[in-house]
Amino acid sequence: MTGIVTLDFETFYSREFSLSKITTEEYIRDPRFEVIGVSTKINKNKPQWFPNYSDDIESHFSGFDWNKTILVAHNAMFDAAILAWQYNVHPKLIVDTMSMSRAVDGVGAKHSLKACTERHGLGVKGTEVLNAIGKQLRDFSEEELARYGRYCLNDAEITHKLFAHYMQTFPYEELWVIDLTIKMFTDPVLELDIPLLEQHLGDIKLEKDKLMEIADTNSEILQSNPKFAECLKQLGVVPPKKISPRTNRKTFAFSKSDQGMMDLLEYPNMAVQTLVSARIGVKSTLEETRTERFLSIGKRTGVLPVPLKYYAAHTGRWGGTDKINLQNLPSRESNVIKKCIVAPEGYVLIDADSSQIEARILAWLAGQNDLVKAFANKEDVYKIMASEIYGKPQEEISKEERFVGKSVILGSGYGMGKQRFQDQLSAFGVDIDLDEADRIIKTYRSRYQYIPALWRQANRCLDALHRDQSCKLGKHPKAIRLDEDGFYLPNGMLLTYPDLQIDSEDNYSYLSRNSETKIYGGKVIENVCQALARCIISEQMVEVAKKYKVALTVHDSILCVVKTSEAGLAQKFIERTMRISPPWAKGLPLDCESGVGENYGECE
Repeated sequence: MTGIVTLDFETFYSREFSLSKITTEEYIRDPRFEVIGVSTKINKNKPQWFPNYSDDIESHFSGFDWNKTILVAHNAMFDAAILAWQYNVHPKLIVDTMSMSRAVDGVGAKHSLKACTERHGLGVKGTEVLNAIGKQLRDFSEEELARYGRYCLNDAEITHKLFAHYMQTFPYEELWVIDLTIKMFTDPVLELDIPLLEQHLGDIKLEKDKLMEIADTNSEILQSNPKFAECLKQLGVVPPKKISPRTNRKTFAFSKSDQGMMDLLEYPNMAVQTLVSARIGVKSTLEETRTERFLSIGKRTGVLPVPLKYYAAHTGRWGGTDKINLQNLPSRESNVIKKCIVAPEGYVLIDADSSQIEARILAWLAGQNDLVKAFANKEDVYKIMASEIYGKPQEEISKEERFVGKSVILGSGYGMGKQRFQDQLSAFGVDIDLDEADRIIKTYRSRYQYIPALWRQANRCLDALHRDQSCKLGKHPKAIRLDEDGFYLPNGMLLTYPDLQIDSEDNYSYLSRNSETKIYGGKVIENVCQALARCIISEQMVEVAKKYKVALTVHDSILCVVKTSEAGLAQKFIERTMRISPPWAKGLPLDCESGVGENYGECE
């Protein structure tokens, strides 16, 4: 039996034991986990309900040729994980309608099956699941189980309708990207080094307790904004600021509700994490809680199911989910967590990163051909920029001056101003005054003037979008085009700005996750470059996956698991694949750097 199988599991849950309380991985691995029943709809046939009696479900699943079967589910990370971990079933292709919803309906919309079906007028999701709380299979009466079965059958039916609805516009190639993303979780290959995690957790607790003791005994620092700010500066951190709603002036953003402080809880330096934790009263640092979570996962199975959210951002990029964000692990060589993520015996990891991909796309899209040529010829574009900034030959550029050139090339392409540039350099220990920051920014904009011109063109695109008109953006219409619906990407997706509004001062904003977000030309170009980079990396990921297991993607990198005996050939293949420009990006010079190691940390 082959074709499209739409599937929905119903499982035991209670007020204490549910997906709202624990992660998907914890829930399915827990001894309390129990399948109540499952509904499957084969192609366009009526769905069937199978309560979890005897081996009925296993017998039903054995009738499918899963190597030729497309599985469709809503929140497939859950249903496909049950299939894989409980029944050892691995479909050829996994399609998740919840993921499709984020891409088609926008990340700010609600993505439950109920919300999706109501939004598109495809049916009504029942409420029988509410009556099943706290009930294991043995607790259902015959009539109660029959009602639950009808509820599950309806879920399978409306999921199938939702899939058909989305496929009217959804790019077929993106289904393989969803499949790869889901299988990173359902078919994990990365392993965890338990002894190293235990050692790291012990070291963290000792260091944290020592730092907390110092912080707690110095309440004067914790309670004084200026002294706390100075302490952060001594640790190499620019104190976060915000506009005070009371005075309308800049003030320190040191409260628990300020995003800047929340970001510092994830700062690579644990001394910073601990200081911030003490200030806002958080008992555990991020490094501690993250290590504890990895350790608990490893002790259950020894492997790391990678939970990634497809289309987490409106640019199409992935995000973390299931209380593990592998997208923001520190990239330092000393990061122990990365060293705890290891290859299976007989295998190695290859971490391949698209070098400077956003800066390359920006120069190419703007028609800044001298910069494009420099990238293509593998010239040191950072030294070129530094040479322009400091007015001396490239061979005389110091390490610090090159770093300034690098910061400009990688950070100033989206309209960054002098204050932010000064703060960015300061965070890395390079201090310049505001006038010098202004001069450097102006030098960049003068040297590569087609890039600021692209920002202005993007502003005109916002005007056109607000008037439901079309407009040209950049030098390559195959890469990006705008009509009244939004920016069309080469993978067939849309980059949109819902409810675009303009105020009396001609400033634009749009609705993002139910909040008003400012948008302007430079930010549009940042969104576009990130979206195009995501198109490229996803195409490359699908191509690489035809030969090697893709275990993780982080921003513009791909982590693969390959046999040790094939490491050399695999590395060459992956690098070659990631240097090939897609057909829609003729003339875009791509490059790739990769590392090989037995653990993730060794690959850097």
